[in-house]
Amino acid sequence: MNDQRQLADEFHRLRGHLRGVASRILGSSDEADDAIQEAWLRANRSDVGVVENVPGWLTTIVGRVCLDMVRSRLRRPEVPIDVGTPDPPAGDTASSDPAEAAELADSVGLALLVVLDRLTPAERVAFVLHDLFAVPFAEIAEVVERSPDATKKLASRARQRVRGAPKLPACDVERHRRVVEAFLAATRAGDLYGLIAVLSPDVERRADRVALRRYARAHVRGAGEVAQETLTNGQQARFAEPALIEGEVGAVVAPRGRLRFVLQFVVHDDRIAAIEVVGDPLRLRQLDIALCAPVTSA
Repeated sequence: MNDQRQLADEFHRLRGHLRGVASRILGSSDEADDAIQEAWLRANRSDVGVVENVPGWLTTIVGRVCLDMVRSRLRRPEVPIDVGTPDPPAGDTASSDPAEAAELADSVGLALLVVLDRLTPAERVAFVLHDLFAVPFAEIAEVVERSPDATKKLASRARQRVRGAPKLPACDVERHRRVVEAFLAATRAGDLYGLIAVLSPDVERRADRVALRRYARAHVRGAGEVAQETLTNGQQARFAEPALIEGEVGAVVAPRGRLRFVLQFVVHDDRIAAIEVVGDPLRLRQLDIALCAPVTSA
């Protein structure tokens, strides 16, 4: 690497890869763009003449920038949720940029973003870099400032939390996941009869007071009643994705990858027999949430 022009060309060539790394670590397209800009500034100030593996070097720079950003995010005070006004504020039921939300959902997966948010910053970076982008542990160790062995343990802990511990055999998890996906698909499509078909005749839906829409009932019973009430939340279903909740197949509702609600299901004979909607922040933090499908590499 003889000059900054060559560095600029290489950075441009790798921009898609680097942005993919940043978006998966940060869970935000806007923040990923900021991270790429900061990574370029850091790289441009460095002596690139001694760099042997430029793609790996740039990836570790992006990883360091993202690690700093995740740590900074955790230091910010959280905005309290007003449980007295359960309807979301205008614009919060969807991303302010639907294209960005769709990009995140397609490229990262909303459930994965929710699970990654429950990892420590170092675990998150180690897992994303190694399991999704096959970055060697020796290089990740430089990012998280740990030994390679300690970095392996970080990634292993993260992997266990991401995968979770299903309470059912894999074949039953897959069967229940298909039922939940059919429920979510019918909800998104506004398909009343499709919903009724996947619900048990005497299905019950319960919701806590944070999850309730204004004037909604806490307890609804019967396939027709539950299906009609579910369709009033069709907009939220755009941001729903199956996940393991306490070892059982459920769903997370996570606009921009930020957890808002959890749906817990009881499935009998390939139909949903009960639904519990959780929106209380304390309960959400206490729930064990993991993926119910394998994580695929980028």
